[in-house]
Amino acid sequence: MRRVYHRPKPAYQEKRFAINHFIKAPIIFLINENGEDLGAVEIGKALAMAKEVELDLVEVNPKATPPVVKIMDYGQFKYQKEKENQRQKVKQKKVEIKSLRLSARISQHDFNFRVEQAKKFLERGDKFKLEIILKGRERQHPEKAEELIKKFIEILRQNKELNIEIEQGLTKQDGRFNILIINKQ
Repeated sequence: MRRVYHRPKPAYQEKRFAINHFIKAPIIFLINENGEDLGAVEIGKALAMAKEVELDLVEVNPKATPPVVKIMDYGQFKYQKEKENQRQKVKQKKVEIKSLRLSARISQHDFNFRVEQAKKFLERGDKFKLEIILKGRERQHPEKAEELIKKFIEILRQNKELNIEIEQGLTKQDGRFNILIINKQ
């Protein structure tokens, strides 16, 4: 049997603009290259006007009645849109969720080390997930894990610059306690 593989569709498809003879409406609302409104015009006359000034006819708003069409250089317009999208992508802040694991029998040195790691994560603006792992008989005493988490949060709250906020409270899932903490800005 022959298998057919389909390429996954992209999550976001950029907006496509109809240009020149691909514009289907017989009557359009025309804006010339200087930004002046010329009103409702037939598509043939608009194409002739665009060809006269050696520019393209670009459908800016196809949902309006009649559709809004502008005379402009399509290559330059597309380039500006790509640059604008690139600038927005750069400005977008990516928040990463880091993870710290503790056990109920953690030594004091390791505990202090995890606290310092958490401080670094929060200073950078990252979220982090704190996981307490309970093994074997430790599961019968979850109050020790809760006590450890409270101690951890108390040490972080002593540093007033961090200003932490608990995003997701204590959740129990098969022997673990999870808590999410973020840096409030």
